[in-house]
Amino acid sequence: MEQPNHTAAQEFIFTAFPCAWGESVLCFVPLLIIYASIVAGNLVIITVVQLNTHLRTPMYLFISALSFMEIWYTTATIPKMLSSLLSERKSISLNGCMLQMYFFHSTGISEVCLLTAMAFDRYLAICTPLHYPTIMTPTLCAQLTLSCCVCGFLTPLPEIVWISTLPFCGSNHLEHIFCDFLPVLRLACTDTQAIVMIQIVDIVHAVEIITAVVLIFMSYVGIVAVILRIRSAEGRRKAFSTCVSHLTVFLLFFGSVALMYLRFSATYSFFWDTVIALAFAVLSPFFNPIIYSLRNKEIKEAIKKHMSQAKTFFS
Repeated sequence: MEQPNHTAAQEFIFTAFPCAWGESVLCFVPLLIIYASIVAGNLVIITVVQLNTHLRTPMYLFISALSFMEIWYTTATIPKMLSSLLSERKSISLNGCMLQMYFFHSTGISEVCLLTAMAFDRYLAICTPLHYPTIMTPTLCAQLTLSCCVCGFLTPLPEIVWISTLPFCGSNHLEHIFCDFLPVLRLACTDTQAIVMIQIVDIVHAVEIITAVVLIFMSYVGIVAVILRIRSAEGRRKAFSTCVSHLTVFLLFFGSVALMYLRFSATYSFFWDTVIALAFAVLSPFFNPIIYSLRNKEIKEAIKKHMSQAKTFFS
């Protein structure tokens, strides 16, 4: 019996980007500005925390670790988006696609773990203030941060290795703005195995997201219970203000991630898939440094101090 002649795909073509040069430039310019703002904003936070000894507390060390991870999280996808917008072919190699998926998800999962660790840190600071300095030591803070990174970079590895073994011999047109699990799996030749893989990936993502959400929710239940017992309104406001930035970033990031990865059998239109992907891959990282700098009095004051010092130096 004659076997069908399949040629394995060595690259994928992104079909989500506009083909017209004018439209590509209109998308390129704001995306470049957003990416530059993300990198600059997070570098400012990291630098400010390192230069000010009074900010070297667990909360700010977690924030600087999150800022560091945000830079690499966006660097995994946005530079390729920018080059695709100006490129005529808009392609990515198979190996490049696997690497992009790995670094995007490993840094993303590391962020999820860091946000969970930050919720635990706020719980200890508000619910056990007397024991907080002896529990959340610099050593424990460093261990939690390292554990978040190890968890993040190990978790997606089996999925990536598994997907890389699949044959891609049909269409190589990827209907997305970057390489992600579901769009890539839809291009696999083995229908049955691809369907099983999609279901497994859905379950893995669901477990990761729901576990983090439950842990953060439990932390905030404890925090709210303690805040409500504080008699003065000023005391309640001050206690809750330390959590507002984290809670805002958590809702912004997890909201868009849940829409993308907790849909299971539900399907969105191509337009909404792209919008949701942009929300958690571009917009959420763009707003995070703004939220942490505008909502945090100590970071704002430190930035103002260094800006005035820079003005004095240059003048």
